[in-house]
Amino acid sequence: MTTATLASGSAGQLTGESAPSRAWWAVKDTWVLCKRSIARIRREPEQLMDVTIQPVIFVLLFTYVFGSAISLPGGGSYHQYLISGMFGMTMAGSAPGTAVGLCADMTTGLIDRFRSLPISRAAVLAGRTISDLITQVLGIAVLVATGLAIGWRTENGFGNALIAIALAALFAFAMTWVGACAGMVMRSPEAAQAAGFIFFLPLAFCSNAFVPTQGMPTALRDFANWNPMSAISSSCRTLFGGPNPAATVAAWPMQHPELAVIAWSVGLIAVFAPLAVLLYRRKVLR
Repeated sequence: MTTATLASGSAGQLTGESAPSRAWWAVKDTWVLCKRSIARIRREPEQLMDVTIQPVIFVLLFTYVFGSAISLPGGGSYHQYLISGMFGMTMAGSAPGTAVGLCADMTTGLIDRFRSLPISRAAVLAGRTISDLITQVLGIAVLVATGLAIGWRTENGFGNALIAIALAALFAFAMTWVGACAGMVMRSPEAAQAAGFIFFLPLAFCSNAFVPTQGMPTALRDFANWNPMSAISSSCRTLFGGPNPAATVAAWPMQHPELAVIAWSVGLIAVFAPLAVLLYRRKVLR
């Protein structure tokens, strides 16, 4: 049914229509492919474990196992500190999921079917990244519910909390395009999963998501302060009104975390979205 919908919906692209008309068909193609990815989740709900079960495990693990051993410069509740860091980790975790999903589509021949249809090349990737962003919204809801259960509260108003969630969603969307590039480069879902584990975990733990950077060695501390996951964690702490030891760090991203998140997100999208489309074009033309 999806193939038929795409074929009929995109037929206008073969008739020499104007650029605005082609852009409209590309948007429709993207939405159809986005719905296709979401519909597949209904048949395989275990795909949501990374945004439903994994955040709960990390929150409980760091709160009740490691939390008592972690002290914050200037004091404050580690519960309040941790949940903001989990926003950064959960949003960045969208990249490995996108990479694995696209690799699976490439290896099962689904992309070959899409290639035979008169649809926008960018729509295949955009549909996937948007559907992954929607699943990340579910991850935000699970994370907020878990945080409330362990005593986390927002102290800086509902409006600032919404801004923090919006910044987290923007960062998640940027990371899905990084994952899309990885999915085009890796040759199998297993390789994509292994690569995501190798690159994602160091990025997550070499940041202020779980511990303050003040106690790290100098080189590692400098890397952590400029790590985009540190920026999203610090911005959430500022907007939620929780303890934010990074506010005393002189590095520019820690002094302006909201601007740093926007800059990182826009930069990642500007670089990796066109690159992902280029890699996709080259791969399907082989």
